[in-house]
Amino acid sequence: MKLLFYAAKTYDMKSFDPEAAKYPDLRIDYIEHELDKRSAVLAKGYDAVCAFVSADVGEETLRKLKDAGVKAVLMRCAGYNNVDTKAAAELGIYVKRVPAYSPEAVAELAMALALAVNRRLYKAYNKVRENDYSLKNLRGVNMRGKTAGIVGTGKIGAYMCEQCRGFGMKVIAYDVYENESLKDYVTYVSLDELLRTSDLISLHCPLIDSTYHMINIDAIKKMKDDVILVNTSRGALISTNDLIEGIRMNKFLGVGLDVYEEETGNVYEDRSDEIMQHSVTSRLLSFPNVMITSHQGFYTKEALEAIAQTTLKNLADAVAGVKTENDV
Repeated sequence: MKLLFYAAKTYDMKSFDPEAAKYPDLRIDYIEHELDKRSAVLAKGYDAVCAFVSADVGEETLRKLKDAGVKAVLMRCAGYNNVDTKAAAELGIYVKRVPAYSPEAVAELAMALALAVNRRLYKAYNKVRENDYSLKNLRGVNMRGKTAGIVGTGKIGAYMCEQCRGFGMKVIAYDVYENESLKDYVTYVSLDELLRTSDLISLHCPLIDSTYHMINIDAIKKMKDDVILVNTSRGALISTNDLIEGIRMNKFLGVGLDVYEEETGNVYEDRSDEIMQHSVTSRLLSFPNVMITSHQGFYTKEALEAIAQTTLKNLADAVAGVKTENDV
């Protein structure tokens, strides 16, 4: 089996190489290039390619992969909104993903973001580094007794519910498919009620047509004043321009984002020497109650190991023509 690993980072190699040793007939070649319609031709002679959330796996890319002899696209992530699954099916290319590599990792970062924007930890850290020990603009609120609204209660959302319960919060949730295992302490409500009554709103749902820009200006106007909004799922769940308008309306106590609409060109790249032109990300970073991290929710030792294990098992299944619950 030959696998071409796109957009490879050092940490990818460190997690995949030990797992690859369990497959004696497997050869992995790592390249820095992202998978898109131009770089797809590099996959000639490979059985499969491995890509991440920022890849362009559209129809043109898939057709070039098919021409190169590729039989499978392995997404080393849970989301696959960047994949033209219809075109893949028509071309006979397997698309497999890692649906649940470490739900705790993402949910723990979501809670960390909620706490950080509430207590202004990023601001406090920088103030003290400059010998400023004043408490100006650092006031937060107690989480205990507040209402946490969790949008999406799959494995990540379910663990976020558990964390919020541990903080003594009332937990409500919205999901098209209700998680029966949570109902001892989670109350399911409509999305409108969740928006109106939550002190913390955390998004844990996939990006599909019905969830695209689900947080828009109308949704924001329904929210309580001084709400905390966290997104660790997909950037386009939130309309960035509407979010900026909501921030300017003083609607939010804090906003914590591990994902955002403009992230595709930024994810895992060092752009510290660049001047970002016409960037809504720069506008977001100008607000004192916004914290943005670099799509790092998955980035724990345990999660990386689980991603490697599942991805290479997906490869073996794809080469053998075996369909599993990881197919998309």
